[in-house]
Amino acid sequence: MHDQQALLKAINTKMPFGKYAGTPLLLLPEPYVVWFKQKGFPSGPLGEQLAMIYEVKLNGLEQVLMPLLKPHTR
Repeated sequence: MHDQQALLKAINTKMPFGKYAGTPLLLLPEPYVVWFKQKGFPSGPLGEQLAMIYEVKLNGLEQVLMPLLKPHTR
């Protein structure tokens, strides 16, 4: 259950900085997330969430998770 809650929170968390500030993590472009993977995810909760989103994108699960995005984040 904890993993499901963490995933739900991650896909709805908005990127706090940079070019995509304000964008839900699930909607970040794949190359941007891959860049973070190569450079190293930030430390702390954001890094853990970005790592989760990387796995989602790597496995092609964005469309499956899209209905879980909160309406105000789309």
